Amino acid sequence: MEQNITRLSRLMRISWQIQRTKRKTRSAALVAAWAILTNEDITVQYLTRKLNHDRPLTKRAEGQFVLFSNS
Repeated sequence: MEQNITRLSRLMRISWQIQRTKRKTRSAALVAAWAILTNEDITVQYLTRKLNHDRPLTKRAEGQFVLFSNS
């Protein structure tokens, strides 16, 4: 139960940020946030490679990136 509440909190926090910055409707922001959270491992690796094109990362460093820490 506790894990579901924290997951929902993360979803709401990200969707509010998307809605504010991108000027999206509430439903569009929630869909975008849901897609980000469900594909967390893929999203983080994609953004890391896209934004660090001048300094390629090692395989070990790529494995250390996560969207949220579990602590």
